[in-house]
Amino acid sequence: MKDKESGNRLGSYLRARRALVSPEQAGLPPGGTRRVPGLRREEVALLAGISPDYYLRLERGRDTNPSPQVLASLARVLRLDDTERTYLLGLATARLSAPRRKRPEHVPPRVHELLAHLQIPAFAEGRAFDVLASNPLALALSPRLRPGLNRLRSLLLDPEEQAFHQDWNRATADFVAALRTTIGDDTDNPRFVELVGELALSSQRFRTLWARHDVRPLDGGTTTVHHPVVGDLRLHRDKLPLDDVILVLYYPDRNSDSDEKLRLLAALSQTDSQSESQTESQAESQTESPGTADGRPADEPSRRTR
Repeated sequence: MKDKESGNRLGSYLRARRALVSPEQAGLPPGGTRRVPGLRREEVALLAGISPDYYLRLERGRDTNPSPQVLASLARVLRLDDTERTYLLGLATARLSAPRRKRPEHVPPRVHELLAHLQIPAFAEGRAFDVLASNPLALALSPRLRPGLNRLRSLLLDPEEQAFHQDWNRATADFVAALRTTIGDDTDNPRFVELVGELALSSQRFRTLWARHDVRPLDGGTTTVHHPVVGDLRLHRDKLPLDDVILVLYYPDRNSDSDEKLRLLAALSQTDSQSESQTESQAESQTESPGTADGRPADEPSRRTR
């Protein structure tokens, strides 16, 4: 990202993560009043078995090539899980990686066909959570799943989407952490730069979560949402990569209360769609010139042979 952390992403990540580890979690006495949350630099260095001066150089970006052993020690001290440890290693090796060729996100025709046949809410999204294609039941579940909208932007800025999620705080934390994981070392991607910049200006919640440097994938799981018509729905979520896009599926347990509600939602959606089609047909017929069955204008008098 083109921000204050862009030139020293490794140091920014180390600072953010040590602020989240308490002395008690690290096995240290709490001590007196602390000027900063979490661990001090010298405490991290002590626990990791490296010199305080070397750790200071890492945080300030003066040393950008730590050994795998040092990174493993830091990951242990900072209590990183597997996803966070992988992210840390990626930050240290990003400068050695060859530039990736960026391809535009394109929804293959077969994915459009698949969406049309699926009888559950389904849509295709890009790496930045842009909705690229969706089926009718996905739109019936949430109008914010319309192609052209961004799921994270809707989640943070749209009051209706906020009410849609039973646990909005958890949903926002998961989405922001997943975005940082997805970005990885692709920090110059124009879409990522645009989205992060917009949300950083418009959402305090985003700024707070982004500063934590949390990383985790947003893959499968179970969520509960509140639909304004059918009520609460408990749905499983699966995300399947297909070429340049990700297919997202939402589905309930079979024969569950949520399954019945989703069937009702599908029926209501189909009824609404038919009503709209009839209304459009009537409007089109009214705009046509009125005439008789044989094609003559209605106000033209009939000519009969006398």
